[in-house]
Amino acid sequence: MCEATAYIIKNGGEELLLADVDVIEPQDDGMVRLVSIYGEQKVLKAHIKSMSLVNHRVVLAQG
Repeated sequence: MCEATAYIIKNGGEELLLADVDVIEPQDDGMVRLVSIYGEQKVLKAHIKSMSLVNHRVVLAQG
């Protein structure tokens, strides 16, 4: 499987945001939409802080 796990930076650490992420879509209004392989969706105002495709890991920061 090639899905990623998305984390959000909170209080100086990383917190799990969504597992098994299949889709990451930037929106025109500064929001980011994440969709898991199970159809679960999260939409939040954030930007990609780092991404490691080999490790299937995406880190987002709010703002």
